[in-house]
Amino acid sequence: MVELFNQGGGFMWPILGLLVFAIMIILERFYTLTKSTLATKKFIPKVNQALEEGGVDEAIEVCENTPGAISEIFLAGLNRAEYGVESVEKAISDAGTVEMAFLERGMVWLSMVIAVAPMLGFAGTVAGMVKAFQDIEAANNISPAVVAGGISQALLTTLFGLLVGIFTQIFYNFFTSRIDKIVVDMEESTINLVDKLAKNN
Repeated sequence: MVELFNQGGGFMWPILGLLVFAIMIILERFYTLTKSTLATKKFIPKVNQALEEGGVDEAIEVCENTPGAISEIFLAGLNRAEYGVESVEKAISDAGTVEMAFLERGMVWLSMVIAVAPMLGFAGTVAGMVKAFQDIEAANNISPAVVAGGISQALLTTLFGLLVGIFTQIFYNFFTSRIDKIVVDMEESTINLVDKLAKNN
């Protein structure tokens, strides 16, 4: 594997750098989104119980003691409960926009890796083909042995760039799906919260 990497030429290094960068983002996103999903599942029953048994003040206390995106959204809404349902809905909407940006943080970098890694691979392909033609010119011979090195470099950089792009794309799609699921859960939960506050008023 190391030998193949070295045969790929100088373009392999920036592609490898993109792979390492993508893995760092993937690990961070996986941890954050998993934590957010688990927090949402545990938080909703707890805050609903607090709202039913102790009212808005107790629900606010639960939100303040629970880290996470959903608790921040609920807290924003509950803090505006005394001003009416419309005020609660606006506060939830504003907080949701902020938390949505937090959930999507890092996704733009994964998208960049998906686009740039194959492009670097194709750039390496062009460089390899240029090398092959230079070798032909220098040797004044078009035998396979003369051009094999340049063509090998061209194919290896393309392959590595595409593999990095495909690998990153898989996780990008996975995280997009996970974010959509979290957002849907948040929307359903906040709708239920607004309904309960409207009934209490």
